[in-house]
Amino acid sequence: MQIKIFLNITQHLSIYGSSMAEGSVSVAEVETSFQKFAVHGDTKARGKEMNGKNFAKLCKDCNIIDGKNVTTTDVDIVFSKVKAKSARVITFEQFNQALIELAPKRFKGKSKEESLQQLYGLIVGKEPTNVGVTKVAKATAVDRLTDTTKYTGAHKERFDESGKGKGKVGREEIPDNSGYVGAYKGSGTYDEKVKET
Repeated sequence: MQIKIFLNITQHLSIYGSSMAEGSVSVAEVETSFQKFAVHGDTKARGKEMNGKNFAKLCKDCNIIDGKNVTTTDVDIVFSKVKAKSARVITFEQFNQALIELAPKRFKGKSKEESLQQLYGLIVGKEPTNVGVTKVAKATAVDRLTDTTKYTGAHKERFDESGKGKGKVGREEIPDNSGYVGAYKGSGTYDEKVKET
C-alpha cells in the first residue's frame, strides 16, 4: 500500500524536478534541502544518506514537528519504519516515504497529495540552523568572577585598590633591602627620632 502511494505521488511530482502545477514544489528542491541536512555535523557524509539525528533535526527546523499532531516520537517511529532493518541511515527515496507517512498527520483533513505538497513547502529552501550552540557568557557571572575586591589570599596581593594589576610586583616577593625587619611598622622613622633627641 505504501509503495503504491509513493509511486503515484512520485509520478505526479516528477523526480527530475520539471515544472508542475502552480503553487507546488519540485522534488529536486526538496532533495537539495535533504542533502544539506544529510551532511550536517558529519564531515564524512556525502549527502546521499541521512541518519536519524539529522532527520529529526530536519523535522524540527522545518516545523514539521508541531508538538501536537507530529511529535519527536512520531518522527523517530517513522524513521525506523522506513529504514532497512540493519541500516542506520535512510536514502532520499526512503525519506520521501517518511514524508508521505508524516504529511497526513501534520495536515489533518487534507488529501494526501495536498498535505505532501504543504510538507514539501515547509522543507524547500531550508538549511540546518546552529542557533543556541554557543551561548555568550552572562555578564553578571563574569563580573562576579573578575571583581578584584572579592579576591582573598595571595590573589588579593596582585591587585591595587582600584582593581588594576600590580604586574611583577604582585607576583614576586621583592626583597626589602632597607635594613629593617619585614614586620616592623616604623621603618624610615629612625632619622626623625635621632633629630628629636
